[in-house]
Amino acid sequence: MIELFYHATEPTCLLIGEVVSSQVGQEGLANCGRPRNGMAAEAEDAASVVGKSVMVVGIDDSEHSFYALQWTLRHLFYPAAGSSSPFKLVVVSAKPTPTSVIGLAGPGAADVLPFVESDLRKISLRVIEKAKEICTSHSVADVEFEVVEGDARNVLCEAVEKHHAEILVVGSHGYGAIKRTVLGSVSDYCAHHAHCTVMIVKKPKPKH
Repeated sequence: MIELFYHATEPTCLLIGEVVSSQVGQEGLANCGRPRNGMAAEAEDAASVVGKSVMVVGIDDSEHSFYALQWTLRHLFYPAAGSSSPFKLVVVSAKPTPTSVIGLAGPGAADVLPFVESDLRKISLRVIEKAKEICTSHSVADVEFEVVEGDARNVLCEAVEKHHAEILVVGSHGYGAIKRTVLGSVSDYCAHHAHCTVMIVKKPKPKH
């Protein structure tokens, strides 16, 4: 299940379908984005010179995010195209801060922080290594990998601005309404705050 949120004008347009390329086409994806003004216009002009738009894919250590990356590479990148792929790919992973994981309660919390930081760093490295393996297996070479500390919602929206991305891809964890309210949904936040087209990829449930 794919959801596309267009943020060029209000109201937001939502498209839902199984294969996005059959709905809007490769050219439609490449051309959609935020309004041309100021730095955004300059970035688009620069992108037109090199012939590529930037696509940011957010990943974490969940199977949902890796599925979103794999789906994107299968449908929007083509091995035969090689370096002529229409998108430059930027894969971004947000590393939580130690304090956001354990909080600051208790007198011994400060002693635990270095160990938590070490574990979080190892997890981030594993996530990036797996993402590199996925990209290599799909013959995608024009890709950058970033690990940025902070809340995933802010990290991804800031990555869009930093790279002047035309599209942001995130996976959906499939939370229900209550859990989404309590934990917060990265995909929901990005759909409403990222200044670009947001594509939410939901992993299909197994058929019984």
